[in-house]
Amino acid sequence: MNSKIDTQNYYITTTLPYVNAKPHIGFALEIVEADVLARYHNLLQEKVTFNTGTDEHGIKIFRKAQEEGKDAQTYVDEYAAKFDALKKALNLSYTNFVRTTDEHHIKAAQDFWMKCYEKGDIYKKNYKIKYCVGCELEKTDSELEDDKCPIHPNMDIELIDEENYFFKFSNYQDALLKLYKERPDFVMPKNRLLEIKNFVENGLQDFSISRLKSKMPWGVPVPNDEDHVMYVWFDALVNYISTIGWPNNLEEYESAWPGIQVAGKDNLRQQSAMWQAMLLSAGLPTSKQIFIHGFIQSGGQKMSKSLGNVVDPFGEVETYGTDAVRFYLLGAINAHRDGDYSKQAFEEFYTAHLVNGIGNFTSRVLSMLEKYADGIIPEIPSRDKHAKPVYDFWEEYERALENYQFHVAVDIINKYVALQDTYISEHKPWEMAKNGEDISPILYRIAERLRHVALALLPIIPETATQILKQLGISPDKFGSFYDEQNWGGLKPGMKIKKGDILFPRLEK
Repeated sequence: MNSKIDTQNYYITTTLPYVNAKPHIGFALEIVEADVLARYHNLLQEKVTFNTGTDEHGIKIFRKAQEEGKDAQTYVDEYAAKFDALKKALNLSYTNFVRTTDEHHIKAAQDFWMKCYEKGDIYKKNYKIKYCVGCELEKTDSELEDDKCPIHPNMDIELIDEENYFFKFSNYQDALLKLYKERPDFVMPKNRLLEIKNFVENGLQDFSISRLKSKMPWGVPVPNDEDHVMYVWFDALVNYISTIGWPNNLEEYESAWPGIQVAGKDNLRQQSAMWQAMLLSAGLPTSKQIFIHGFIQSGGQKMSKSLGNVVDPFGEVETYGTDAVRFYLLGAINAHRDGDYSKQAFEEFYTAHLVNGIGNFTSRVLSMLEKYADGIIPEIPSRDKHAKPVYDFWEEYERALENYQFHVAVDIINKYVALQDTYISEHKPWEMAKNGEDISPILYRIAERLRHVALALLPIIPETATQILKQLGISPDKFGSFYDEQNWGGLKPGMKIKKGDILFPRLEK
């Protein structure tokens, strides 16, 4: 367990989802993971900047707006609001919401372009490629299956034959390989670092960073060339620094950057190679670290807007509640691999770990305090005054979050709760009380252990965690720092508990 509070700045950002459809559960997974990290570092009393937003340019969005008979700006305004609504639905704590149509972002993207151009890394040429609109990426024949993109099999591959600006990605092979070698934890988990390292070792091809405005008018204008707009990836990636003030507010930018990026595995190339090469070209520091998560699947297929098999996070929240959805995404889905979603799996996880686990443990502890101690926290047992029986719990929990193993952190909490239920069942305090024995030491211990469970849950299911702490008589403004509150003996004798409603009701059959 850390012995002192780290007061450094902490910057975390998600990718920016396209606004060509409403939010789905796959992006909810990413933003909830980022939110856990933001809340965790807030509890460490670090200054946290948490960025998300919307990617609003590109051919997909332009065509979608045309399909709906709207001008592009009206369309993206409507959909950006839907993504921003996730803040309330999922109880998110982000501080920044950047839109790539924001004036300051457009200016930043153009300034960034000019830095790369002045470095000699941007040039113009004619080219002919196979292009997946879904990925917004060029595809080689080896990446296609039956001439279809395996990620977007319901979309036709398009042929592009035109003059574009290109970025000299090929200039940065050695620099990227050096970055990966010197920082072996730059991309997490390790198999994703190996994947991107192998990609770069195989040689880098310069990539297009513009489109003809006559064919695709919806994009950031290329500086000094009114015939071109920026390719969506070049524009969008700049959001990670435009949102924190670059290039106008360098003090704000330098206090936050470099930061942590959270992205799906289909973004590995863009985040950990393309963007890093762009930063090197512009003379800016590379990212601090990139965490790559897997997909949420349905029946073995990736959930995506283009496949039409997405789960609506707003609907899930309405059915089960915000914390239930957060808990499932974090605990039932392996953060480093693909996971499958189903209604049955969700409800089984909910019942096993929220109803019968955390909810039941909370109810048992508060009920016994009410019945056997008049709702008052009893005296701390003398032999427990300097004990720290949850040291290993916190060490494992912290290690899990630091390694982006959210599912492991949830499992650690679930196992600790199960251990306390076993402790209660083995000691049978109700029988001890019937026999006239003093059960106040047991009552204090289980109440204190419940407090530790609630503290560990604060980044994961914050509403429930706050409710438990309030029921134990702890006011939110008295939570203090994470590590102060971890100390054994945080509950003071005489504190009044406030037993409330059941935390997690059973699901109707």
